[in-house]
Amino acid sequence: MKAIEFQTKIRPDGKIDVPDTFFKKLQHAQMVRVIVLISEPRDIRLEEQAWKRLTAEQFLAGYGNSDAVYDQT
Repeated sequence: MKAIEFQTKIRPDGKIDVPDTFFKKLQHAQMVRVIVLISEPRDIRLEEQAWKRLTAEQFLAGYGNSDAVYDQT
């Protein structure tokens, strides 16, 4: 499977335009797989980062000095 990537806007009628440079390479009635990636608002990304940080902190909080024996080779 070959992938192409481009940015476009969704039209008011709900359709997505494919740039001419890519559209010309598509065959009529060819099956394609479409994946739509939508930018997330900044506050959602910050929340995800906070959850990742909390997860790492909680994981490491369970790591004690007695576990250091496993770090030695």
